[in-house]
Amino acid sequence: MALAQQGRCKEALPTLKRAASGSGPTETRKQAGVLALRCAVAIDDRTSATELLLLLHKQFPEDPEILFIATHAYSDLSSRTALDLVRVAPNSTPARKMNAEALEMQGKWDEAQKQYEIILQDDPTAKGVHYLYGRLLLSRPNGDAAAIAQAKQEFQKELEIDPQNAGAEYILGEMARQDSQWDEAIAHFSRAAKLDTAFGDAYMGWGFCLVTLRRYEEAIPPLEMAVRLQEGNPGAHYNLAVALSRTGKKEEADKEFAIHKQLTQASGKKE
Repeated sequence: MALAQQGRCKEALPTLKRAASGSGPTETRKQAGVLALRCAVAIDDRTSATELLLLLHKQFPEDPEILFIATHAYSDLSSRTALDLVRVAPNSTPARKMNAEALEMQGKWDEAQKQYEIILQDDPTAKGVHYLYGRLLLSRPNGDAAAIAQAKQEFQKELEIDPQNAGAEYILGEMARQDSQWDEAIAHFSRAAKLDTAFGDAYMGWGFCLVTLRRYEEAIPPLEMAVRLQEGNPGAHYNLAVALSRTGKKEEADKEFAIHKQLTQASGKKE
């Protein structure tokens, strides 16, 4: 520990790693793990840093100090890996995608759009890019009808390239739902749910559309999945309650209505 505090990380790291994973007192293991992680990051030993992050998470999963330190460590590792990508292949599709996503997060919509367009000019079949481009078009402030129409085309192109893209199916479902095109929305939501069986929002959208069409019996299975995947979603419980109520399952419906009420009260929302 003294060596680490003096900045002699290469010498200190092997012993600190052993101490962190040993059977010593909890506080000693924690201190050794923190110093070891800082040393690993300082000397850019990414393998050791990753191992230590996993170890600390396992030993101290809810320790605020460990979570704070881990946040910075992951950020440093992410930044260094991004720099490696730019250094090794600055004009590659992955590098341009990363740059576009960074620009999008900064709200630099035009620059981000240009990056996606450059990628698609070079490779119109680049997997995932039409999806990201479409999402950008929908995210831009003050998007007009032309941008929405173009976004829809981008999601459709993505599915031609990658029929397994559950995200594209889901967004097309949302767009259809907003236009009250219920059957089209159901088709997209159901495909998204089948492609990604943990996609709670897809099950929710699927069930909601069926409830809207009063196809209550059909709505119950997807809404039950939505509730299972998103226990804290009041909308899922409410729609399931409606479907159960309309099919004569009063006891089950009352239970879901009660859960919906508890969740809405807990969140401070009006029913």
